[in-house]
Amino acid sequence: MTEALVPMLALAYGADLAFGDPRWMPHPVRGMGWAIESGERLLRRLMPWERWAGVLLVIGVVGGCYGLTVWLLDTVRNYSEVWGFVAGAFLLYTCLSTRDLATESWGVFSALAARDLPLARRRVSMIVGRDTDRLDEPEIVRATVETIAESTLDGILSPLFYFVLGGVPLAVAYKAINTLDSMIGHRSARYIRFGWAAAKLDTLANWVPARLAAPLFAIAARLGGYAVGASWRCAWRDGSGGPVPNAGIPEAAMAGALGVRIGGVNYYGGQPVEMPSMGDPNRPLESQRIAEAIRLMYVCSVVAWLVSIGICWVRVGW
Repeated sequence: MTEALVPMLALAYGADLAFGDPRWMPHPVRGMGWAIESGERLLRRLMPWERWAGVLLVIGVVGGCYGLTVWLLDTVRNYSEVWGFVAGAFLLYTCLSTRDLATESWGVFSALAARDLPLARRRVSMIVGRDTDRLDEPEIVRATVETIAESTLDGILSPLFYFVLGGVPLAVAYKAINTLDSMIGHRSARYIRFGWAAAKLDTLANWVPARLAAPLFAIAARLGGYAVGASWRCAWRDGSGGPVPNAGIPEAAMAGALGVRIGGVNYYGGQPVEMPSMGDPNRPLESQRIAEAIRLMYVCSVVAWLVSIGICWVRVGW
């Protein structure tokens, strides 16, 4: 199936741009979520050692998703090469989230444009984990821009990276890793030990794609007419260290390209958490920055897709 990598990637990426993530459509991530919740309940009953229970859950979910994908694609391909190709393209499509990320972010932008701050707070609460009930417009913009940048890594760059590296099964396995981290990988009292393995594996899985994000965002900034030099400088100056060494790189690259400063104090369950500052405050955090961030995300997405297509093309030639 190596020769099908290029058309498969083209079809999956085109479907993502065209359809996004319709809520009515069965989605593998929902199945992953069910498996994680069920596995957590079972392991917490059976094992008193939270950290080891979390390790077993990660192994079971990630290994299960990879193995099930290999089995499914082989089974369908044995029945029909065409349907095997379609199944692979569909699964890869579900790993990407360019349009869905833009749709959710445009919702926040439109609420701010209409001067409806309560609606903007409700909409931004759907894409961020922090408290949003008291955010003013600059803080809503900051939260949205940060999420667009981080989700560019999680929902576009990393899935493409793992598809190029190991095909659809590895892209699906990455999606399982990312889903585990979003559900149990946070540092709350409930998951500080149980979610340790999920958080560590997500950090490891995103390490290389995060560093590839710096040149990809710089190229996108050049093509989109944003500050390419500042994007590159801020990515390495502000984003490569501190408590968020992976997400910090695309966030800082985005901030530099747009000429804004992000980071600062976030509240989670009423508790303040200080995040590192990234970028330079050359422009105000107003609603137009969200529109610019969405455009930059789209350009970065296309650049990453074209690079992935090129690498797959070379692999087919070899």
